[in-house]
Amino acid sequence: MRIGVLGAGVMGGGIAQVCALAGDDVVCHDIQASALDAACEHVTTGRFGVDGAVARGKVTREQADAAIARITFTTSFAAAAQTDLVIEAVPERLDLKVRVFRDLDRAAPENTILASNTSGFPIAALSAATDRPDRVIGWHWASPAPVMKLAEIVVTRDTSEATTATVVDAATRCGKHPVVVKDNPMEWGFVANRVYFAMVREAQRVVDEGIATRDEVDQLMTDCFRWPSGPFGMVKGAGSGWS
Repeated sequence: MRIGVLGAGVMGGGIAQVCALAGDDVVCHDIQASALDAACEHVTTGRFGVDGAVARGKVTREQADAAIARITFTTSFAAAAQTDLVIEAVPERLDLKVRVFRDLDRAAPENTILASNTSGFPIAALSAATDRPDRVIGWHWASPAPVMKLAEIVVTRDTSEATTATVVDAATRCGKHPVVVKDNPMEWGFVANRVYFAMVREAQRVVDEGIATRDEVDQLMTDCFRWPSGPFGMVKGAGSGWS
């Protein structure tokens, strides 16, 4: 499969890396050449890049080199659109994402699937910007993309079974654990982030009431539930890409 990734930030670069390691040819697009240079460095020598994966014995040097060779970094929007599946990973602004999907719908071949990595904006809103609602879907990744197994596959009432099956298969080949959930335009966050932010709100209430500090809340939750990080540590890590 040939996959386009729009946005070469921490998430976009990580998504490109994972898809390339899964054997897909990837076209990673950004409007800024400097972002593409940073993404290339992130994918190769970054904390979660392929060089580190080789050092940890997760992949061979040959597999890593082949994956890097499968990624094209480009400022050409058209090149990223001329693919079988486009994963949008631009900044989390609904107006920007709607505009991107409108442009993608015009630029991509008729059968191209358009997926969004949005953390919680309604997929229906993005679908409505296109003339291919059956081929619009959410594919929510977690940071860092090369490590986290999350694949929250978000379908609208118009998303076709074929589109869903294709993306679920792609996520599985990427080593993720795809779970198909329904889009709810009246709520932000799908499943993972709706539950996550409910937890963060309650944790903040505990701090505001003077019951415990943020560090103490994090320590209690990691000790009790064996989480890798407490709620406040999660917020910090997600914002920084766990760098």
